[in-house]
Parts: sequence; C-alpha cells; structure tokens
Amino acid sequence: MEYPHQPVLVNETVGYLVHAPDGIYVDGTAGSGGHSLVIGNSLSAKGRLICLDLDPEAVRLSRQRLGFLGDRVQVVRANYADLNRVLEDLGIAQVDGILLDLGMSSYQLDGSLRGFSFSRDEPIDMRMDPDNKITAGHLVNNLPQIELANILKDYGEEKRAKAIARAIVRARNKKPIETSSQLSALIKSVFPAAQRFKGRHPAARSFQALRIAVNKELKNLDIFLDKAPLLMAKGARLVILSYHSLEDRRVKKAMAGWENTCTCPPDFPYCVCNKPTVFSRLFRKVMKSSPGEIAQNPRARSARLRVAERS
Repeated sequence: MEYPHQPVLVNETVGYLVHAPDGIYVDGTAGSGGHSLVIGNSLSAKGRLICLDLDPEAVRLSRQRLGFLGDRVQVVRANYADLNRVLEDLGIAQVDGILLDLGMSSYQLDGSLRGFSFSRDEPIDMRMDPDNKITAGHLVNNLPQIELANILKDYGEEKRAKAIARAIVRARNKKPIETSSQLSALIKSVFPAAQRFKGRHPAARSFQALRIAVNKELKNLDIFLDKAPLLMAKGARLVILSYHSLEDRRVKKAMAGWENTCTCPPDFPYCVCNKPTVFSRLFRKVMKSSPGEIAQNPRARSARLRVAERS
C-alpha cells in the first residue's frame, strides 16, 4: 500500500542510530513506520526493534509495514515517556539506541481528520491519543481568556497571544468554534492585512501551541529525557529530531548537561569531583536537512537533528 509519510533525514538518522546491527533499538515515535522500515533493514538476524506510538492507526500501519521482521519487531501502543515500563514488560533492561522524531506525520496533518492543519476544515481535535478526553476544541471553547493567551504565548511563542485569545473568547460567546478552518480564519483576522499573506501562516504558531497543550508534548519530552540515561547501554545512541525551538532547546540543554556533569564550584581552577560524563554529543552544531531534501519534502525545512552517545 502507499504509506502517507516521508521520513526526514532518514539516512543520517538511521546511520547514527544503528551502530551495532545485532543490537536492540527503539523508535519511540513510529508513526507509519518510515524510519522504522530503514532501521529494520539495517539490522542483522539477531537485531531487535521496539516501536511505540500513541495513535492506534499509526500502530496498525507500522505493524503492517514491518511485518517482514517477524518476531524481531514489537509494535506497542504507548507513549515514549513510558518507555521504561514498555521495556520492563518486554524483559529488556537496556537498549542500544533510541530514536525520537518529534514532528507531525503527513498522515496526521492530511488524513487523520483531527484538525491538526490550519488549512483544512475538520473538527478541532488535535489528539495524538484518541483516548485522551481533552481536545483542542475543548480548550478553545472553555478556557479562561488569560489561560488561553498563556498557552499561545508559552507553547507557540505567539507575540499576538493576548489579541488572539481575546478574539477567540469574543467569537465563542456568540457560538462555539467548531472547525479548524473557523479557528484559522479567526486567528488570521487578528493580524494586519499586510502580514496575512506573507511568510508563515498567521495561525501556525497558535495551532502548534494548542497541539502541544492537548498532548502534553513538552512534559512528555522532559519525562523521557530524565529517564533516558538509565534505559541505554554503554555506547548506545540517542537520536532526536525536533521541529521547533521549544523542543530543540530542551534536547540541547539535556545533552549538554549530560556531557558536563562537574559539580565543582565555579571558582575552582580545575575539576576535583571527577563525576563521569553520561553522554557525549557526536556533533555540537545541530544538523539540518539539505536543500535537495527540502525541495523534495518541504516539511523537512524545520527539522533539527541532535545525537548523543552513552558513556
């Protein structure tokens, strides 16, 4: 069948991740299995792949796509923040590599009917996990104005957060805001006419913010980064693709902190605590997609790749 998502930086990502073909690897955000397929093809007959995703449709697609691996692959419906529990259930103490692709899949944007995209006319849902009781529509139509503005500012870095929240409250007082196209048009109306058709779509940051809030994306990333060192064997690689500064700053800070674990007072001339390094970054500067990849897949434009190796 035709799979709906084109993975980003796939050769670079899998090249850094799979350093031992007979190891155990985790794709914590499997989606429709794009990266997982290349990981699976890179493993030896002894290699093993664990795939996680919250979306039941993503789990179905990945199981179908990765069936050729037989019992060497397990596809589990779970949040990557709960990876420790998944591994414990599978009888695995530590793994040789973990991949997180924190972006939206093409299927979720274009075919899930959950209102992730501001360019489509769909219910304002935005849940990765359909069992989650809170939708983006609930937030839009029920949160107090100040809380709505804080979400748009904190998770979308939206400079017009207060004005957008005020416009949303004014509109919903007349009738509920029910579709992504209604919400998109409302947000767009807040911007001066000269900015509505220039550069990034005016609703992009607000949609990002609502999606992050509904799915607790930054909280899940923080939980995972706190657990990751305990789940990885010596020499294991942690490979993370992020797509906006809120995620990338967290990943960069965590990797830098793992690398520099010294607790000596800053006025000491040299380190005497001798605390071991937890991870070492394989490169300091973030890796981005090439112009050629961006031309073939415009969604690769915002991808940021960071890699660290367990010490």
